[in-house]
Amino acid sequence: MRRRDFFGIVGGAAAWSRSARAQLPAVSRIGVVMGFEETDSVAQTLVGGLRQELQKLGWEDGRNIHVDVRFPGANADRARSSLAELMSRTPDVIVTSTNLVTAAAQAEVHNIPIVFTIVGDPIGSGFVNNEVRPNTNITGFANWERSMSGKWLGLFKEIAPSVDRVGFMLHPETAASAEFLAFAEASAPTLKIKLVPLGVHNADDIERTLAAFAAEGSGGFIVTPHAITSSNRDLIVALAQRLHLPAVYPFAFFAKAGGLVSYSFDALNQIQQGAGYVDRLLRGAKPADLPIQYPTRYELIVNLRTAKALELKIPESFLTRADDVIE
Repeated sequence: MRRRDFFGIVGGAAAWSRSARAQLPAVSRIGVVMGFEETDSVAQTLVGGLRQELQKLGWEDGRNIHVDVRFPGANADRARSSLAELMSRTPDVIVTSTNLVTAAAQAEVHNIPIVFTIVGDPIGSGFVNNEVRPNTNITGFANWERSMSGKWLGLFKEIAPSVDRVGFMLHPETAASAEFLAFAEASAPTLKIKLVPLGVHNADDIERTLAAFAAEGSGGFIVTPHAITSSNRDLIVALAQRLHLPAVYPFAFFAKAGGLVSYSFDALNQIQQGAGYVDRLLRGAKPADLPIQYPTRYELIVNLRTAKALELKIPESFLTRADDVIE
């Protein structure tokens, strides 16, 4: 059975026994660790979506669950300390977002179920070794398969056909980022594009690397998903505008912040799906009962204001395909 076929069966397998329901604690504790800063509006939207979906499923914060949320952003040390603090409160389930936070959770949490969201390449990242039946305490919702990087690259031939040099911004030590790069490198010759890896670890790297890339001549760049790139999205978008570089982004919130084009899944919908896994775990399911899931729908967003500033003429056929056009 193919993995995606199997996933379609999962929604109908949510039965649990009377004894499991009877054993539910009076108040269950859920620890949530986000790879965003607390002041980030995206983080607040995602956490709000998780709470709302849990309430729809019968879990009301302050009544039969208690939700503890931490926002370590893109700082691995803060992620580890946040998890240690949450573990002292004996949660029943941990919810994470991003590879950085999930990697910290895997190292710190061994006997409590973890539901990850917005994570790339869960097998290559070492979180699980079986997507259909995870054999650890970890399961959840991944973002893209590696082929997505080829699609991001292909977008340049539509929005900026003269661009033949594309930077690939990534966190080089993250396994999912390396997989994206490998697939993009394989796709680049067919598209007659020279791919330039742009490794970044912090805001200073982002500014220095993009400036050096732009100084070598006209081009564009792709931003790959990572807590570091997401938390620095305003800086990246501002640099793209200042350096006059077209760019393709991995999340809608980049385009809404002024980025040219984003092609992504619905992150809010994914964390709401994560609430469904939390519900089932609290009612007695095991992580092995819950397969890793990938998005089945993606959204294309174009920012025409940015296109105009970059003096790009976006083809009408491209605009027709877009799920949202920001004017």
